[in-house]
Formats: sequence, C-alpha cells, structure tokens
Amino acid sequence: MSSYAWVLILAGIVPFAVSFYPPLNFWRHWRALVHALVLILGIFGAWDVFATFRRHWFFNPEGVWPARIMNLPIEEVLFFVVIPFCCIFTWEALQYLAGRRR
Repeated sequence: MSSYAWVLILAGIVPFAVSFYPPLNFWRHWRALVHALVLILGIFGAWDVFATFRRHWFFNPEGVWPARIMNLPIEEVLFFVVIPFCCIFTWEALQYLAGRRR
C-alpha cells in the first residue's frame, strides 16, 4: 500500500467510524455533504489536473499507486474526498458538542 493511501486511511478512519454515532446524526444531511464534496473535488481536482499538466508539481511514483484518473494518482483524487469529509465532520461534531445542533 502506498504511503499516501496510508495517510488518507489514518486521517479518515476515526471521523468515518464516529460519523455513525446515532445522537450526532451526521448522515441526516447526506445530500449536502455529497454536493460539498463534489464541488471541492471539481474545483481543486481541476486545479491539480492543470498544475500537473503544466508540470508545476508532480507526484513521486514511489509514494503513490500507478493507477491514475486524468493523470492524477487515485490517492490525490481521494484526498479531495477524505480530507474535506474529515473537516466537515469535525465542524458538525463540534457544533453537536457545543449544544448548537440537535
């Protein structure tokens, strides 16, 4: 497994598992979550495709899988799903803990 994939797994495993905690009710607005993730993936994914096309940066082949989507490693595409998910989940969990959301 690539090191990039391990980072994504380690970053996302706890927020994903805790997101099913019933009182938190995180998945209540799953459509809004999907829309947010698609928007982030679209904007920043396009930015990455352009930047790698222009050779502004690259991905070390030793740290990623060889499979690509639009010349981006699969891990980079998943980054734009996993990390925003973690951020949105953290925001919602903090709102729940602060008693602002029921």
